[in-house]
Amino acid sequence: MAGPGEFELIREYFTSHFQTGAQPAGKPVARGNAAQSSVELGIGDDCALLVPPAGKMLATSVDTLVADVHFPAAADPYRIASRSLRVNLSDLAAMNAEPLWFTLALTLPESNAEWLEPFARGLADTARLFGITLVGGDTTKGPLSITIQVTGACERPLRRDGAGSGDHIFVSNKLGAAAAGLPIVLGDLEPSAEQRQQAEDAYYFPEPQFSVARAIGPYASAALDISDGLLADLGHICSASNLGAQLDLDRFPIAELAAAMDPETALETALTGGDDYQLCFTVPDEHLSAVQQLKLPISAVGRMRSVPGIHCQLNGQTWQPRVTGYRHF
Repeated sequence: MAGPGEFELIREYFTSHFQTGAQPAGKPVARGNAAQSSVELGIGDDCALLVPPAGKMLATSVDTLVADVHFPAAADPYRIASRSLRVNLSDLAAMNAEPLWFTLALTLPESNAEWLEPFARGLADTARLFGITLVGGDTTKGPLSITIQVTGACERPLRRDGAGSGDHIFVSNKLGAAAAGLPIVLGDLEPSAEQRQQAEDAYYFPEPQFSVARAIGPYASAALDISDGLLADLGHICSASNLGAQLDLDRFPIAELAAAMDPETALETALTGGDDYQLCFTVPDEHLSAVQQLKLPISAVGRMRSVPGIHCQLNGQTWQPRVTGYRHF
């Protein structure tokens, strides 16, 4: 039996799932953290009509996830939806922006109700969890890919180009879980039940670091999210700020899944594996004490410096990984 056409698909799977989570016209979005913004007209017309929050900048970002490149095509569609939205939300968190709206462009090999229903449900559950509303999009036929554009509001954006020489480099939580767990997700390793849960949580349910970003917003000089590995992403801060960096790896925060590897592979995985969606940010000396008093799940891992390049020290010796991070091409 043929699946629904484009407009029936939108109405049946997306409009219905998001009606309960959509915000009425003139009302603030979920969580109330972007007061006075609203959706005047959402899914179903040529354009959405949106009221931006008064006195704030809009932050917008778009990412495309391709089947068997950014997620296994055969994975649970609920989990695919969760991952797709969460990795985009991580960009908003990195800018210290509160989520408002998103659009979805979905390319499908076929209109399959058994796939679409859990995908739409996963997207709606994730959207409600983070207080963001679906306001439009597109569907077309072709190899499975998912493009999501997110928009948020910020008053004090965290950019990549604000770091200064001598600033302290921090990362949130621990790194390496998703990269270490990828062979488990792909079925290439037979793990314990606990390891499987850790791997699947890290890969399909990464946590955008909104609370950390809000807390460090008044103090950080630069920030970004770690998607391609710390070394690669810290390089973007270095490039934007015309600086280099010194990383001290003796007490580097390595996730439990990665720490089960041999020490050098564990460290390399945490530094270069990617898919962490944690924050890397820099803090000037004058704000260091204030940030430390916040009692956040963060670790100081080095300092910015005027010498170009990223230099790693381990046990007092120069250390060089075999790779520097995920490459898109």
